[in-house]
Amino acid sequence: MTHPRPSAEADAHAAVFESSLDLPDRRSGKVRDTYTLPADPTASPDEPASRDRILMVASDRLSAFDVVMPTPIPGKGVLLTRVAAFWLRWIESRGLCRTHLLSTDAREIPDNAFGAGSTPREHLAGRVTIGRRCRVVPIECVVRGYLEGTGWKDYLRSGEICGVRLPAGLRQCDRLPEPIFTPATKAEEGHDENISFETAAASVGEERMAWLRERSLAIYSAAAAYALERGVIIADTKFEFGLPLDSNDRPISDEPILIDEALTPDSSRFWPADRYEPGHAQPSYDKQFVREHLQALVDAGGWDKTAPGPALPDDVVAGTLARYREAVERLMA
Repeated sequence: MTHPRPSAEADAHAAVFESSLDLPDRRSGKVRDTYTLPADPTASPDEPASRDRILMVASDRLSAFDVVMPTPIPGKGVLLTRVAAFWLRWIESRGLCRTHLLSTDAREIPDNAFGAGSTPREHLAGRVTIGRRCRVVPIECVVRGYLEGTGWKDYLRSGEICGVRLPAGLRQCDRLPEPIFTPATKAEEGHDENISFETAAASVGEERMAWLRERSLAIYSAAAAYALERGVIIADTKFEFGLPLDSNDRPISDEPILIDEALTPDSSRFWPADRYEPGHAQPSYDKQFVREHLQALVDAGGWDKTAPGPALPDDVVAGTLARYREAVERLMA
């Protein structure tokens, strides 16, 4: 489903609220539509295309409070794909972790995927990620360098986050003494839930959780230092990992790789470094702008944080896109 651009703020792309392709195993998440891209029979056995791959289409949907809003943010999916691909290549090039990324070229989608009623190929340009098929590790790997969001709420209540005890007297948005790893359950729909390291280890194994913690902290620390040099604070972020599969759905390796998106305005809190002032909420380059608009509706009794979400006014759409674009331009400068 496509929508016309509502304003000059939109990128030069038709808004895509959802995609439709003649490919198997379609799944629709909060933002991305995912398909299986069948193996290319002409590919040699050592090429990734010789095995089924995953195709992700980044739509212009936006979720807040775990509810997908009915109003698209035109061009948002293109910005997300651009910055996610940048980070995935950056992470792999520095030896921090292998990733699932193979291509972002919509021309690699086979012609037979575009039947009657399908999303045109030109509407997918800039929105496509082709990756290795993986068995997802069912844990959200959250890293926090600053105290905000659910972490701030947990700290106020108990003085700790996910079982990690923090110093007394911290203020909202304070920088933590060192980044902390705070896992969460992974939910396709509804709310992710913060859990302790021990609870996560009981689900996927202690050795695997130790590896996920070490890699997540290493990626965050390197990326946060890089971003800060460009005027962006990465306050927190979340990563997802998976085990790459062979053509028989068996893991090729026991070592996970980084999958999905990484270090985008959807999966992270980005703050302008030159306006950072702890003790209160920060101006942001992420969807906090939308959250604040929606929270005002909630406070006024106009919404109860359940589906369906309210339509977003044009100024919120334009403001959100402008913030996403500035973050991407700063990080990729």
